[in-house]
Amino acid sequence: MSQHITLKKKYSGSAPSSWYWLLYTLPALIIYVIFMAFPLIDSLRMSLFTGNSGQVREFVGLENFITLFKDPTISTRYAGAFKNTLVFFVIHMIVQNCLGILFAVILTSNKMRGRVFYQTIIFIPTTFAVLVTGYLWKLILNPVWSGDFLTKIGLEVLARPYLGEASTALIAVALVSSWQWMGIPTMMFVAALRNISEDILEVASIEGATPWQTFWKIKLPLIKPVVGMIGILTFVNNFNAFDIVFAMQNVNGSPGYSTDLIGTFFYRIGIAGQHPIGIPDAGLGAAVATITFLVLIIGVVPTLMATQGRD
Repeated sequence: MSQHITLKKKYSGSAPSSWYWLLYTLPALIIYVIFMAFPLIDSLRMSLFTGNSGQVREFVGLENFITLFKDPTISTRYAGAFKNTLVFFVIHMIVQNCLGILFAVILTSNKMRGRVFYQTIIFIPTTFAVLVTGYLWKLILNPVWSGDFLTKIGLEVLARPYLGEASTALIAVALVSSWQWMGIPTMMFVAALRNISEDILEVASIEGATPWQTFWKIKLPLIKPVVGMIGILTFVNNFNAFDIVFAMQNVNGSPGYSTDLIGTFFYRIGIAGQHPIGIPDAGLGAAVATITFLVLIIGVVPTLMATQGRD
C-alpha cells in the first residue's frame, strides 16, 4: 500500500504538466520554423551575399544595402517605390478603414433595416480574384470602353485615362484596392461594435449623449484594440502589395513608375531582373526584403503597444 502511494506521488506530480503543452504546439512550431522563421533568417543571410542560385555567391557585407541607397538608378527607383507604398497605405487607411468603420456604425444601428443585404453587398468584392477585379476596373477606367456611356449620362468630364496619367494612376489603383478589401475591416468593426454592452449605450442615451458623442467617447475607445489590429493588417498588407498593380498596370509600375510599389520593385530586382538586362540579383532583393521587414517591425510594435495594452 505504501509503495502504491509512493508511486502515485511520483507520477502524479504537477511538474510534467508544465511541459505537456509543448507536445500540442510542437507540430505548429515545426511548420512555423520551416516555412516562416528559416526563410526569414536565410533572407537576412542572403542580403550579405551577391550572386544567384546558379552562380557562385560571394560575401559582400553591406554592399547590397549601400547599392540600394547609393546607386543613382536603383536608389531613385527604390525611393520612388517606397514613397508610392506610403501613399498607397495612407489612401487605404483613409478610404478603406474610415469608410469601413462608418459602414459598421450604420450597420449596427438599431434603426438600420436590411443590414444583411448591405453587409453582403459590402463584402462581396473581397471574394473576387484580384486579377479579375484589376482587369474589370482597368476596362471601366479606360475611356475607350466607358467614354460613350459616361457621355450619354452627362458625365463626359469623367472620361479620362486615369491609369494612363502619372498624377492619377496610383490613386486609381489604391481606390480599387480599397473598394475590394473594404468588406474585411467593415465586418471586423461590426463584430467589435456588437460586443459593446447595450447597458453602456443605454446609460449614455439616458445621460443625453448624442450619437456623435457616443461614438467618440464610448464606442471608439472600446474598440481601440480592433482599430489597432486593422491598422497593422493594412500596414503589413500594403507594404507587401503586388497583385493589384500587376493586374491593373504591370510590374514596371507604369506609367513612368508612378504605381511602382516595394512589392513590384522587389519582384523586378530579386526575381525577374531589371529591364533591359533581366538578370535578377537575389542578394539585392534580399536587402530590399530585409529593410521592408525592419520597417514593418518599426511600424507594428509601437502600434501593438499603444492599442493592445490594458488601460
